[in-house]
Amino acid sequence: MRTIIKKIAHPFLRVFASYYFSKPRKYNYKHLKGIVNTGVFHPQFTISTKLLLDFIDLQNLKDQQLLELGCGTGLISTYAAMKGAKVMATDINPFAIENAKLNAENNKVEIITIHSNLFQNIPQQVFDYIIINPPYYPKAPKNEIEQAWYCGENFEYFQHLFKTIHSYFDAHSKVVMILSEDCDLEHIQQLAESHQMVFELLEKKRKWGEENYLFQLKSI
Repeated sequence: MRTIIKKIAHPFLRVFASYYFSKPRKYNYKHLKGIVNTGVFHPQFTISTKLLLDFIDLQNLKDQQLLELGCGTGLISTYAAMKGAKVMATDINPFAIENAKLNAENNKVEIITIHSNLFQNIPQQVFDYIIINPPYYPKAPKNEIEQAWYCGENFEYFQHLFKTIHSYFDAHSKVVMILSEDCDLEHIQQLAESHQMVFELLEKKRKWGEENYLFQLKSI
C-alpha cells in the first residue's frame, strides 16, 4: 500500500520537493539550531535524522571520540559536539562538508570535517561511536549528491563499508546504523555477515506507514 501511495503522489512530490529544497531551510532540535543548504540531503521529511539525534541525546558523550560517516548537514555531529564529544564528520559530497562546518560554527562548537568516500581519507584510529545513516537504494548514483540515496546497483557502498570498518572500532565501541523497511534489509545483513558483522536491533519506529530500524553493528 505504501508503495502505491508513493507512486500516485510522486509527480506532486517531485514538484514540491524541487521548490522546497531550492533554498536553505531551518531544522531545529532542542538547543540545536540547524540550517539545511541546497544540494545536501534534507532530513525534514524522513525520520532517520530525528531517531539518530534522539539516540545521541541519551548518550554520555563527554570526551568520546565520535565519527559520523556520511554527515550530510552535520546536524548529528554538531549535536554530539554540543554534548561534549570529540567529533569527526565526513561526507563524499563537498556541499555537505560546507553545511556541516556552517552548523557547527552557528552552534559554537568545533568538529573536524573530512571530504571522504567512506574511510578513504580518514586517519587510522578507533572511535568510541560511529554513526551511519547510509544510502540503501540499489541504483548507481550519477553524482555525489545522489550518493546520499543510492548505494550502487550491487550494494557497493555496503560491501566497501563492511570490508573496511573493522579497523575503526573495538569491542567497547558503539557502531550505530539506521535503516528502513524500504531497503533490502535481508541482503544488507547478509553482506554484513560475510564480513563477520551482525546487526543488533536497538529500536524500531514507524512514521508515515514506514518502519525504521536503529541497529548496533557488532563483530562476530
